[in-house]
Order: sequence, then structure tokens, then C-alpha cells
Amino acid sequence: MKNRHIGTSFDDFLGEEGLLAEAEATAVKRVIAHQIQKEMEERHISKSGLARMMNTSRSSLDRLLDPDNASVTLLTMESAALALGRKLRI
Repeated sequence: MKNRHIGTSFDDFLGEEGLLAEAEATAVKRVIAHQIQKEMEERHISKSGLARMMNTSRSSLDRLLDPDNASVTLLTMESAALALGRKLRI
């Protein structure tokens, strides 16, 4: 029996399995969370400090910085970027 996945890319495989959009969204979320964390470290901003700058709770910020938490909205990510003087680009 011929393997139908030989010669295809991993993206093709994920697409065929209906998992590509979820995998890409998770990857984007992880990159954004990492970049926000890095910016906080460079500017010596605590989680509580950034939460205050965003007018949100520390637990909301913790969800944003958790790379495995997919429940974060684009609005929350944009709010964090603006609080850090950045612009969110996806």
C-alpha cells in the first residue's frame, strides 16, 4: 500500500487532517507571547505593572503570556502591544 503522505509537506498533512488553522494559530500565539515577555524583560516591567498599563487583571495577562492558552483574543494582544508602545502585526 502506498503512503499518501510521502512527498507532501507537513503543512499539507495538517491541512488534510483539518489541523492547519489550529496549528498556525497556536504558533502565532506562542510567538506573540514570547515577544511580549521579551519586551517586558528588556523594559523591566513586571506582570502586575503591564496589567495596570493595560487596565486588566494580572490573571488576564497570565493567560496572554501562557503559550498554551488559546483563549486569548486579538483585542487583548493588541492592548498589550499598545501598552508596550508597539503595534500588533499578524
